[in-house]
Amino acid sequence: MTEDVSFRRKPLSPEQRQARDAVRRIEAEKAMRDHEEAQKAFYANRERLRAERLAREAAAAKD
Repeated sequence: MTEDVSFRRKPLSPEQRQARDAVRRIEAEKAMRDHEEAQKAFYANRERLRAERLAREAAAAKD
């Protein structure tokens, strides 16, 4: 049986490996920043909605 070599990857040169790692690092940092921004927006909206709900409940309790 012969081995199918079409699926083998060529080894990366040290420069290519460093470039790939740098790109991955940048993408990971961007993904983390995006996630943190989404979390901050979520919690800010949650607190806003909570304050509105409490205000409605307080107004309803007055009446």
